[in-house]
Amino acid sequence: MKARLQKLAFALGLLGLVTSCTVGSNSDTQTSQSPSATPASSSEIISTIKIDGSSTVFPITQIIAKDYLATSKNRVNVTVDISGTGGGFKKFCAGETDISNASRPINEDEMQLCRQNNIEYIELAVAFDALSVIVNPQNDWAKDITVEELKKMWEPAAEGKITRWNQVRASWPDKPLNLFGPGKDSGTFDYFTDATVGKSKASRNDYTASEDDEKLVEGITKDPNALGYFGYAYYEKHKAKLKVLAVDNGKGPVEPSVTTVVKNQYQPLSRPLFIYVNPASGKNKSEVYQFANYYLQKAPSVASQVRYIALPDQIYQIGKVHLNKFKVGTAYGGQPQLNLTIGEVLRKQKQI
Repeated sequence: MKARLQKLAFALGLLGLVTSCTVGSNSDTQTSQSPSATPASSSEIISTIKIDGSSTVFPITQIIAKDYLATSKNRVNVTVDISGTGGGFKKFCAGETDISNASRPINEDEMQLCRQNNIEYIELAVAFDALSVIVNPQNDWAKDITVEELKKMWEPAAEGKITRWNQVRASWPDKPLNLFGPGKDSGTFDYFTDATVGKSKASRNDYTASEDDEKLVEGITKDPNALGYFGYAYYEKHKAKLKVLAVDNGKGPVEPSVTTVVKNQYQPLSRPLFIYVNPASGKNKSEVYQFANYYLQKAPSVASQVRYIALPDQIYQIGKVHLNKFKVGTAYGGQPQLNLTIGEVLRKQKQI
């Protein structure tokens, strides 16, 4: 069976790239299409590649899907939606999507759901992110924040109690503390709560939540007393109207940047980003297999383009081997992963 799959993978690799894709977002997000991303007529479309999941990974996938449209030769649509990492895995493990964007590794519950539905997955690391803590530029009192202060703000015990800036740090003003963050289906929410509070999904509930990071950006830009968090690409995209805080984990304040992530200085809020590919989709729809290969080819340049951190070429090459050999599974065992370095991600990818 394995030999047949490998032969099939080789055969699929000889197929041409696809022709017309549509790139959009779901009803909860703003639709984003390139001028040429006009859907082909129903008589021309042969299949649709369905992608959903993380808003953090969305900028990478969106650009690659649009680029795929411009260079494709066969007839296919590509839809790219946002429902958060957790929401994306629910759809993926139910067999509703072909590829899942994820800002954290698949967890035990999601692995179990996939097993129940006989859904396998190929785990592909595509970039590194610096999860960023953001305030409004009119905030002239906060330049940095400690991990302990983030915990004090966000832990469940803070709900309804920690509502003023000076309750977090005495030197800060007696002004309302208005929090913005991802919803509970977000992998960013999972990672942030684990890294700051000490337990995944442990958070106060009295904050403005959205799976769409653009909505978080909008909220923070309108509120001088706001503080929120999301992926580095969204800060870079809107940095003219946002202010980033340096994070102090006990070794001094460090701002998120490509340099501080690569040097392993921006901890504990650095993390790898992934896509998960359903190998059955790849076998039954050659377009999914071709798109995933194209994704790995383009990921380094696109990750840098949207201000994430590209991984070493060796990681992408390992991903191509896993994809072409239909090598399924996860290197992370369904457990939360904090303080990973790019080198550790390389080591783990070799273990699959």
